[in-house]
Amino acid sequence: QVQLVESGGGLVQGGGSLRLSCAMSGSGFSSNTMAWYRQAPGKQRELVALIGTSGGTDYADYVKGRFTISRDNAKNTVYLQMNSLKPEDTAVYYCAARRQIGAWEYWGQGTQVTVSS
Repeated sequence: QVQLVESGGGLVQGGGSLRLSCAMSGSGFSSNTMAWYRQAPGKQRELVALIGTSGGTDYADYVKGRFTISRDNAKNTVYLQMNSLKPEDTAVYYCAARRQIGAWEYWGQGTQVTVSS
């Protein structure tokens, strides 16, 4: 049974940094494309960044140059380093995983990130 558990959220001042972690239980982490999504109050969930099995990455335009996604296959963990945070980055951040192109198969429970102005 695959589970994703996020951690690292919290309250930070604008301009600050946070690093989110998402640990996957079960086998097969290295075979999964991993992603971070976020959902702000009253808004739809949106893709923040993803990282493929070979390490290739893609980012939403609004986080390029500020956020970095990475993975450690030995630790079954994906990270999201968030720098130069803005109040508009405030949201619940979710980790997602899938083994093939299509719907995301697994989701974490989310971690709250709040950026004060």
